[in-house]
Amino acid sequence: MLSREHDKISPAEYLSMERYSEIRNEYFDGEIFAMAGASREHNQISSNIVRVIGNQLLEKPCNIYSSDMKVKVKEIEKYTYPDIVIACETETYADDNNDVLLNPMVIMEILSDSTEAYDRGAKFAHHQLLDSLVDYILISQYFCQVEIFTRRDDDTWIYSKYATMEDVVTIGSIHCELSISEIYRKVTFDQRDVDRNLRPI
Repeated sequence: MLSREHDKISPAEYLSMERYSEIRNEYFDGEIFAMAGASREHNQISSNIVRVIGNQLLEKPCNIYSSDMKVKVKEIEKYTYPDIVIACETETYADDNNDVLLNPMVIMEILSDSTEAYDRGAKFAHHQLLDSLVDYILISQYFCQVEIFTRRDDDTWIYSKYATMEDVVTIGSIHCELSISEIYRKVTFDQRDVDRNLRPI
C-alpha cells in the first residue's frame, strides 16, 4: 500500500474524491493510500467466505460486506477497506451515503506478501480502537492458515490458529462456523509457498 498524495487533505475531501474514484484508497493522517489489486486466490477465498457466512446470517440481525465497504476509526480519523466486514444489530454509518461503517463486529483480512505486515501491525492496532470489534481474522492466501484474535471483556485478546483442512473455525461473536475446507474451496496453493511456510524461522 503506497501513498498517492504528499499534500494533506481533509477527511471530507477524501470522501468526496473516493466516492468517484475508480480505485480504492485508504485514508490516514491527511494522506490517501492506493489499495493493491487482488489475486485470483484472494477473490476466490473472499467469495467462499461471503457465501458460507452469508447463508448462516440470513436469519440473524447481521450483514456481511466485502471489499467496497469502508470502515472509519473515529478516534484517529482513519478510513480503511477491510476485505470482509460483518456488522450486527443497528449498523451505524458516518453519513447518509451508508458506505462508511462505524461499528463492525468482525473484520477479516486475506493476507498477501505486500499487505501482511500492515494487516498484522498498524491496521490491527488501529482497528482495536473500534469498541464494537470482537473478532479480527487473518487468512493466508498462500497456504492453509487462519488466525483469529478475539476480544475479551477485559479488552485483552485471545489468539487462535487453524492450519488443517479438517479444522472448523467458530466465530463466537456472530455464532457462525466456517470450515477451513470451505474457505479454500477451488483455491490452488503454489507448492513453493507451502514449503516456505513449513521452513523453521
